[in-house]
Amino acid sequence: MFPDLTRDDVFRIETKRLWLRWPRIQDAVAIERLAGVKDVAEMTGTVPHPYPKGEAERFVFAARKGNATGQSLQLAITPRHAPDKFVGLIGARMNAADQAILGYWIGEPHWGKGYATEAAQALVDSIFAYTEVTELTASARVINPASRNVIEKCGFQFVGSDMADAPARGGPVAVDRFRLARSTWASLKAWREPRIEIDRLQAAAPSGELQACA
Repeated sequence: MFPDLTRDDVFRIETKRLWLRWPRIQDAVAIERLAGVKDVAEMTGTVPHPYPKGEAERFVFAARKGNATGQSLQLAITPRHAPDKFVGLIGARMNAADQAILGYWIGEPHWGKGYATEAAQALVDSIFAYTEVTELTASARVINPASRNVIEKCGFQFVGSDMADAPARGGPVAVDRFRLARSTWASLKAWREPRIEIDRLQAAAPSGELQACA
């Protein structure tokens, strides 16, 4: 379970260039546009293509519900100077009591800027810093070397290739699998600072967006 700190919609993670914040219903238009690109959707196992009308709103509500209950942590990736501009998504969900699965995607217009690596390193640091998770796992389609590069830059170690269920792709797809143990992450911290700034606004901040998404 993710901690109380992450279960409020004013929670965010800041990096040098990015804000990672809860997704909002206002993001639905950008989610539909960016996730609807074939080259983006086909690198995931869950994003449908063509992207159905209304799916973005459904996703936002489900993501916010998962965040609020602590079952997952799904965050919109936005530029720090323009936090209302949605450029991608990153998240993790619990796979076991002490294990979580990392996933992300970036809209095609924002490829090549290092956003995925910056966001992934920040979320990894946050998970190990603020939860009891002992291991993170991640996977990338074997035809997606860019995603594999992001995962390896975060310190994940390759553990093998196999088939993974991908319902949005019509069946299993070949993936490379990776793991990052807490002990490995702690060793990596010795030569780099955590890439996060946690900003937990107080009760005076706006709230209630979970109900608005319903």
